[in-house]
Amino acid sequence: MLPFRRILVPVDFSRSCRALTPHVVEMARYFNAEITLLHAFDLMAPYFDDVELGPGYHETLCRREQQRLQEYAEELFPPAMVRFLVDSGEPGAVICNAVRRHGCDLVMLPTHGRGGFRRLLLGSVAAKVLHDVSCAVWTGVHEQLRDRPLPVPYRTILCALNNDDEASDVLRAAAAIAVSFDAKLALLHVVVTPPTAFEADFAPYRAQLVDMADMQIRRMAHEAGIDAPLVIREGNIAAQVREEVLERSADLLVVGRGHAQGALGRLWSGLYETVRESPCPVLSI
Repeated sequence: MLPFRRILVPVDFSRSCRALTPHVVEMARYFNAEITLLHAFDLMAPYFDDVELGPGYHETLCRREQQRLQEYAEELFPPAMVRFLVDSGEPGAVICNAVRRHGCDLVMLPTHGRGGFRRLLLGSVAAKVLHDVSCAVWTGVHEQLRDRPLPVPYRTILCALNNDDEASDVLRAAAAIAVSFDAKLALLHVVVTPPTAFEADFAPYRAQLVDMADMQIRRMAHEAGIDAPLVIREGNIAAQVREEVLERSADLLVVGRGHAQGALGRLWSGLYETVRESPCPVLSI
């Protein structure tokens, strides 16, 4: 995964994309990576009404959007730092296809940070990319990107781990990322406990679950040769991750993406809520 060499940046010309630009530039400079700007457009969008339907319609729109993307890059990016891709179709699908075709190892995109459940049901572009692409995905909430000073190189990295089959890979990746930035690494696991209205008395089992999680993750870290502080929290995953990020003043959160497949897997994984609620950028691997 490291070093990042090909960074894909989906562009919809929004304020969120503009706020993302300095983070993309700094990441590319740090790794000496190539930036590809990708714009996906809808062939039937109302603003294309002035283009006559018929032979060459698609090529005409592609040229127009290519010019628009080039002007955007000239305004926001250093000269000769980027290349361009323009394609028609649903943005999430276009992004996933571009990752496969061009061998990208990092996608960087903003999220809007509103209505997580509703946006998942509507097929959020960010949620689709997080679920479907094979490479790492860097995300940041729009308000946080706009107001936050550039942290690259990152200095404090928090890795939120599940105790599932992918946890060891996520841990090793987070450690490699921390080494690449010469950053401090901390580990977090959240034990999800039943709500207080749950019929059974959960209290006798709480300490046991926490101890088991602590033991499993410490053993995993020891086997990987990783020495990093570990915190075990209880409660809602997204809320507890957010609190730990704030307490540590972490400037990058590293998480896994799970192995669930299909739309329901995307909905129930909880990843999008964690991304949306994180007060710092999230690198999902």
